[in-house]
Amino acid sequence: MPDIHFIAVSHSDQASTETWLAAVGGSDQVQIIVDVERELFGLWGLQVSTFSHFLSPAGLWAVYRLGNDEGIWNRPTQSGNRWQTSGSFAVDSQGIVRWGGAMKSASEIPDFQDAIEQVKAAEPMTES
Repeated sequence: MPDIHFIAVSHSDQASTETWLAAVGGSDQVQIIVDVERELFGLWGLQVSTFSHFLSPAGLWAVYRLGNDEGIWNRPTQSGNRWQTSGSFAVDSQGIVRWGGAMKSASEIPDFQDAIEQVKAAEPMTES
């Protein structure tokens, strides 16, 4: 979508981020920012996770299902911090956060379509 800009922030170093991107793809659709010091993570309220966030029974079950059902298994951590929490946010053209927050568990998958709809609903109508 030309009127939507996606940004992903990596807490791994540049080389590890590039290795990860080569494995998962999609870097042609997303701007990548490397934040080894995790300063941006902190500014958005994303801190080091707790044991229950990272290794909860529900989270471990979700990891198993993802691997078993879709063949997607956890990769070794080359750099960064495996305990870093993640989050997803949608910001409108005025800089107002309209959707998102920290993920409730390591297995949570954000609904980006909902994010897009929330931002579009908040945008002022323009005359054609």
